[in-house]
Amino acid sequence: MIRLSVHNLTKRFGGLVAINDVTFDVPHGGVTAIIGPNGAGKTTLFNLISGFAQPSDGSILFEGDDVTGTPPARMAARGVVRTFQLVQLFPRLSVLENVMIGRHVRTRMGLLSALIGPPSARREEAETEERARDLIAQIGLASQIDMLADVLPYGQQRLLEIARALAAEPRLLMLDEPAAGLNHAETEQLGQLIREISGGGTTVLLIEHDMRLVMKIADRIVVLDFGVKIAEGAPIDVERNPAVIEAYLGGVPQ
Repeated sequence: MIRLSVHNLTKRFGGLVAINDVTFDVPHGGVTAIIGPNGAGKTTLFNLISGFAQPSDGSILFEGDDVTGTPPARMAARGVVRTFQLVQLFPRLSVLENVMIGRHVRTRMGLLSALIGPPSARREEAETEERARDLIAQIGLASQIDMLADVLPYGQQRLLEIARALAAEPRLLMLDEPAAGLNHAETEQLGQLIREISGGGTTVLLIEHDMRLVMKIADRIVVLDFGVKIAEGAPIDVERNPAVIEAYLGGVPQ
């Protein structure tokens, strides 16, 4: 079963072709990684899939439905949720409050109703808080639950952003360079978390420069070079692909 299908996707910025006729599928479940050097078009591709940019040509199907050009809020409601290269938390809100805000895309009443609304809204808010606490425990931040987001170390802010995304109950979780700025121990923790997320049934699509992490956790890899897909397949096949070796991995396989 296919979760996401990208067909002949192209994005032009004037005379610059940032994404050039890219086609690939993301299977239901597992981890699919998109790799390539800076300027390869990875984040542009993410922006197109998540609705933050409109394609010049091509189509995007999510679970068989054409979602090409669907705005980000509607994509999130459909189950496509993303993080960004730069952490985008609410810095003066607590860890718990940040995750609860992520959950409100799935609530009926919304944040304002939960504050001033009827008992049913308050019950829903209590359920939202309980789910947020579970997610915070899952990422290992239970002891920091009442801390403000901006006082957390950077690695923990990265984990918090993932928890906030998970609160929206995504079926496709898109992670844009989640290991950027993390040390070795934090990267190991992140890899375990991503595999745990995918093992729970959420499909993960990620951009990542840390090739060690990619080769460890990805089930499939899509490789971009100047906006063009040059390889696709299982990690062992991509690792041995001569074009990938030359462009991204350096040298020859050992």
